Amino acid sequence: MISHTAKDNKSLEASEQGGMRIGLGKTTRRAYGFDEIALVPGDRTLDMDLCDISFRLGKYDFAVPIIASAMDSVVDPKVAVTLGKLGGLGVMNLQGIQTRYENLEEIYEKIAACDNASFVTVMQELYKAPIKEELIAKRIESIKSQGVITAVSVTPNVAEQYGPIAAAAGCDILFVQSTVTGIEHKSVQGTPSLNLARFCKTIGIPVVVGNCVTYKTALELLETGIAGLLVGIGPGAACTSRSVLGIGVPMATAIADCAQAKKTFMERNGGAAPVMIADGGMAVGGDICKAIACGADAVMIGSPFAKATEAPGRGYHWGMATPSPVLPRGTRIKVGTTVSLSQIMNGPAGTDDGTQNLTGALKTSMATLGASNLAEMQEVEVVIAPSILSEGKVYQNAQQLGMGRK
Repeated sequence: MISHTAKDNKSLEASEQGGMRIGLGKTTRRAYGFDEIALVPGDRTLDMDLCDISFRLGKYDFAVPIIASAMDSVVDPKVAVTLGKLGGLGVMNLQGIQTRYENLEEIYEKIAACDNASFVTVMQELYKAPIKEELIAKRIESIKSQGVITAVSVTPNVAEQYGPIAAAAGCDILFVQSTVTGIEHKSVQGTPSLNLARFCKTIGIPVVVGNCVTYKTALELLETGIAGLLVGIGPGAACTSRSVLGIGVPMATAIADCAQAKKTFMERNGGAAPVMIADGGMAVGGDICKAIACGADAVMIGSPFAKATEAPGRGYHWGMATPSPVLPRGTRIKVGTTVSLSQIMNGPAGTDDGTQNLTGALKTSMATLGASNLAEMQEVEVVIAPSILSEGKVYQNAQQLGMGRK
């Protein structure tokens, strides 16, 4: 006779109610990435000129719901200014090489010139240089002076140190980012963790926090007074957290779960809610469309912009945790250099793979789906479609053209 413990019964009960198990001792559920879903047209279409893709973050309005990741290969002051004038937002990393070195040409050249066997060591050495607080102010002022909204990123452990410096220099929006952000952090040393609620009240500018992928954590973070929440752990093109740490949730599911937390927050509190920003894992226009349809209000992307002629990475793109002195969780990938930021953002596209004219792709998708704004785009039907990228694409795959291009 086989006996079951209370834990066994709970696991079996969850399975019978629609859950899944990877074995008798672990209940689980299915999660989906962008490549496994598709958007379904409804009963109307629109002229794309009627599609409004603007969104609001804090007290600022943006014409385009596309944000450039706070990566040294993607955003420097020049790129931030260009994206700002195009209607988007570029976020500069305050703990990267922009604030460690006055003159950056030689630093970027060293990163681009090293081989695959040595680049982690090279980066670890370059990122050992101390952060210069005077460079924080200088970089921010160089963006702000061009009349665009200025945003920078810091990790939670130094937010209270560098956040006020950034705000005093004219920063408009502060991103507080780490691989995983929760509402509570325990330290062996007993040092206090960042109190998000207090920080948001005292810093004086909108705060965006990330990253998270679960309903419960998202809801708790939304209650702290943040202006936005970054959703996504490990999907970035240069990130290796999923391999090194085994952590992550496919983006379609992560966004949908966190978007539900936003709905709960609005039901409880009424009025406006913080924006959901899908962060990472989007390489083409279709990915951005799917992210919005799953519930995101905006997206943050890195590798698509790293290809721009203005990008500082010289055709390379690397993860924020690549220079970690203890456990690197990112790599350097070669993305090449294609066209200008303007073409990548607003076209015209010179390729057929969805990497250029991202706003055109979003508007065309919305028009086809009958969504006149982002809120309506979030309500379109989504289906599970594991063959969506391969069905009927035999010739493209064989010839590595269009959707078959690797």
